This record gives sequence, C-alpha cells and structure tokens, in this order.
Amino acid sequence: RIALELIQRNLCIIENEIISFTGTSWFQQLLSLIYFEEHRKGIGNLETVDRVPFFEYNFRKMDFVERPSPRLFATHLPYYLVPRGLKNKKGKIIYIYRNPKDVTCSYFHFSKNVTLQVTSSFEEFMEQFLEGKVSGSLWFDHIKGWYEHKSLFNIQFLMYEEMKKDLKGSLSKVCKFLGKELSEEEMDSIVRQATFQNMKYDPRANYKNIIKTRYGLEAKGHFLRKGTIGDWKNHMTVEQNERFDKIFQRKMKDFPLKFIWDMNEE
Repeated sequence: RIALELIQRNLCIIENEIISFTGTSWFQQLLSLIYFEEHRKGIGNLETVDRVPFFEYNFRKMDFVERPSPRLFATHLPYYLVPRGLKNKKGKIIYIYRNPKDVTCSYFHFSKNVTLQVTSSFEEFMEQFLEGKVSGSLWFDHIKGWYEHKSLFNIQFLMYEEMKKDLKGSLSKVCKFLGKELSEEEMDSIVRQATFQNMKYDPRANYKNIIKTRYGLEAKGHFLRKGTIGDWKNHMTVEQNERFDKIFQRKMKDFPLKFIWDMNEE
C-alpha cells in the first residue's frame, strides 16, 4: 500500500524514499519504468523486486545503505513501523489503496495458491481478514493510521481502481509528485509495459523466480492473478457482502477517501 523514494545518508537516517501494499508489484514495475531507462527499453534483466526491494522482506540480503540513488522501496508496514527519518518529509511516499473486498479476494488466492499458507474456505478467510488475523494485521487500522498521520509525511494517496481506469492519468500524477519529467513517448511506453497482461508474462515483473525460490515448485497459479475491479462479486454471497458492508461502514465512518467497488462506478 505505500510507494517511496529514499536517499539514505547513514545507518540511522533515511532522507528520501518511495514505498506500496495493494498493487505493490504493479507499482514496483511503474517505478522501475519511470526511473530506469534500461528497464523501460527492455535492455536490463534486473527484476523489479531488485530495483524496488521490500523493507521488511530482504529476499536478496541487500545492503540498503550501499544502494545508489534513487533508493526505491516497497513495504506493507503500518505508519508507526517505517523508519523515523521519513518524518523529515524529504522522502516521498505513495500509498496505494484498493477497495477492501477485492483486497480480501486477492489476498485469499495469494495465500492459498502461492504461499500455500491457507487451507480454509473463503468464508473463513474473510472472517480472519475482518478481524485482522492475517499477515499485515487489520486493513482498517492500516489505512486509517496512514491517513490520520499524513501530516507527518510527504505522502500522496492513490486509488488502485483509478489506476485501472486511467493508468496514464495516474502516471502523470505520480510523475508530478516525484518531480519526474518524461516525454509523451516514454509515458506511452510505460503505460504499455505496465498493463496487467504484459506484466503477467514479463519475467522481470511477475515474481515467477521469487515464488519458485521462496516457495518451491509446489506453488500453484500466477502471482499476478486478475487485478480486476469487482472480483469480490464472484466470491461473496449476499449475506457475506452485507456483513462486510456493515463492518466497513462502522469502521470507516466519516473516512474521507472514496472507494470504487465496481468497474462501472464513476
């Protein structure tokens, strides 16, 4: 859910960064295409997880202090666990958020088919999600925590569904926030390479090698599954949907960010 641009001058202080949770792999690809010409032109074979590594999952055992600028990172961490140096506002944070019904469905399939950590039914998993008994804890607390403390950071909130509906428009917003100027041709190239279908079969962006290394050959299914808006309708019963709505309305009462639940919504 967060995407940063970070310059780290010593072991303790983080000066500039970029971070994400929902749409993390998508944003890793976007940042790689924005910042690295060789990635954009298909010259380099470095995977996006190496260009934009996770704070909390250092798969490659990298020395983050020695990383050259721009220092780009991804994370699923709540606001109170990220490096304190980000509060000097020199680091730029992009928080990607998605409607939580689709988050639940995506998370369920990821846990069941990729990491093989879930053997329960969707109904049971939804209850665990709503109670915060999943990795990453309670979704409601995560997004509210970041939003309510946004004044402490240099942060931009970006809706996953808005990116799906208008990727080029969203890319323009991101580039403006990051202070990156790209030509029209470069913008079009990024949009083309960052579509879900192209990413799904791009070995630099689809996590295939990471999944094989970390979870072995037993992992089944693609890391990038659908990435659509409204897939929750294919999973939730009327009763489950009504229960989710009640909890959402109670937890998110007066929360100012809007959510899109269906592809046809404006």
